[in-house]
Amino acid sequence: MGLKEELNLSKDFVSVEHEALLNLYYTTICLKKHAAEFFTPYGLTDVQFNLMLLLSRHGGSEGLSQARLSEMMLVNRANITGLIDRLEKAGFVQRTAAEDRRYNIIQLTQKGRKLLQKADTAYAKKVQKVMGILNKTDLQTLIKACGKIRKNL
Repeated sequence: MGLKEELNLSKDFVSVEHEALLNLYYTTICLKKHAAEFFTPYGLTDVQFNLMLLLSRHGGSEGLSQARLSEMMLVNRANITGLIDRLEKAGFVQRTAAEDRRYNIIQLTQKGRKLLQKADTAYAKKVQKVMGILNKTDLQTLIKACGKIRKNL
């Protein structure tokens, strides 16, 4: 079923480019909705999970600076501060002043690692279920197409 039918639209799209853009947008909304439902039992949001995943996979035992996390997550520093505040309050991350006292280093706590391991296992299965309908060629085409769109923005 196409987007026109899913949304019960009476008229065709203005152009195939517009239809493709709306398909991306609508799919993103659907993914965000399902992510919210998926992460709720873990007491996390998709953004919090992403931050914890970045710390786990890219921070190692040293952690990452707030500035680096902000770059990796494509959010501004003010947003990352609130996000880290909430994760720190829940006991999932800890802040440590870096040598340059203008920066904080963020690390996962043991509690954060345990939760991430539990959530990540289920998340990997969910990703496989959602994206597994596409073959490797389709996945590579999707990756390339999204990259081209981002580059053009």
